[in-house]
Amino acid sequence: MSTTDAVDPAAREQERARIRAAHLRPAGERPGSTARGLHHTALISSDVERTVRFYQDVLGFPLTELIENRDYPGSSHFFFDIGNGNLLAFFDFPGLDVGPYAEVLGGLHHVAISVEPQRWDRLVERLTEAGVEHVVHSGVSVYFRDPDGARVELIADPLGEMYGSRVL
Repeated sequence: MSTTDAVDPAAREQERARIRAAHLRPAGERPGSTARGLHHTALISSDVERTVRFYQDVLGFPLTELIENRDYPGSSHFFFDIGNGNLLAFFDFPGLDVGPYAEVLGGLHHVAISVEPQRWDRLVERLTEAGVEHVVHSGVSVYFRDPDGARVELIADPLGEMYGSRVL
């Protein structure tokens, strides 16, 4: 695909249609996944306690464990419960200059976490109360950055749906 195609909406839609036709099977014809779920996604923390205060106290994700990182002595590996047996994990790397979070092409864009619709409004209020800049999209998604700059989305759509459309 050329650079021109990347910005040509008709060419992009044609490419999506080609990929759907070649690879997307109707729900009843898809094989079962070999995975059983997302165990955890690991992000970087520059300050363990600040990260805990943000994710546990502001967002309401309970800290479930704090252990030493087996790959880097002195580093912490800690986990938050984000529901349905899924975890959001963090590493800190004291003594290493990992620099600030950078959203780069080919890197992590954002983490989207499903929340119950009745809790979503209150979580948006909590972000406001905590002084966290955020943007609401479509009345069901709120985007913000964590203390280290990672982009997070809280979405009130049910798991397997996005903005009213089934994606699973």
